[in-house]
Amino acid sequence: MNDILVLGGAGVDTVVSVPSLPLPFADSYLVPAIRTRAGQTGDGVALGLHALGLRVAHLDVLGDDPEGVLVRDLHERHGVPFTAVPTPAGTKRAVNLVDPSGRRLSLYDGSRQDDTARFPEPLLRDLAGAARHVHVSITDPCQHAVGVLAGLPVTVSTDLHDWDGGNAYHEQFARGADLVFMSAAALPDVPATLRRVLAMGRPRIAVATAGAAGAYLLTRDAPGVLHVPVAALPAPAVDSNGAGDAFVSGFLFGFLAGEPAPTCARLGTVAGAHACTVPSTRVDPIGREDLLLRA
Repeated sequence: MNDILVLGGAGVDTVVSVPSLPLPFADSYLVPAIRTRAGQTGDGVALGLHALGLRVAHLDVLGDDPEGVLVRDLHERHGVPFTAVPTPAGTKRAVNLVDPSGRRLSLYDGSRQDDTARFPEPLLRDLAGAARHVHVSITDPCQHAVGVLAGLPVTVSTDLHDWDGGNAYHEQFARGADLVFMSAAALPDVPATLRRVLAMGRPRIAVATAGAAGAYLLTRDAPGVLHVPVAALPAPAVDSNGAGDAFVSGFLFGFLAGEPAPTCARLGTVAGAHACTVPSTRVDPIGREDLLLRA
């Protein structure tokens, strides 16, 4: 029995350090570093939860390519079981531009999308049935798994990332989840969006992360939206890559321990603050002892 199955979100990022964002047009730049490493959103959540002592499994599509080798190696080194479904489109990849303050701009490779890919339903049912909770990334082919998960006795979470509050692709994930995470960056009205998510029926907790402004939380049994202040940084911020995934890991750690939602959100902000102090070229999620001490 696993604590959590992470679905999707495996891939490789090429991280480019740039002098500023937005990057002014120029014929060329000499940048401090360009590094390629495995670790997209699903990888970050899976490794973050594993570092907190939870039993984690990860399922996604991978290509027979160098990027797929990097993803497999990442999970093997950290002891997180990974089940790969082959796809001819190749392993997901992106280029992340990171400025000196740690802000990030991600460019995702659309050629790696595979509209025909599916998780074999017996495999998905077996892995989800052996977990207490499933966290669903919004990457292909997870949208086809939402309906299968709806019929299983397992709680579900998802991260809508930079949802604008209206995009139907993102909304299908929210409708199939008990806990819905998102970034506040593109939301025109954060409280209204959180209320709309809970009105969808299944969701009972909705959270919008807001970077240095902390996070906003709404639950079914609360009278209104709660603002959760940002946690203190344990060291200077160097990179915001992975901060949202770390927040999700910290929150789910509390959720599976039976903590109330505000406590879960506090754990999320502490984990997210830690992630901002770690260069994206390094894998160093916060551990259970440090998380509880700082929270």
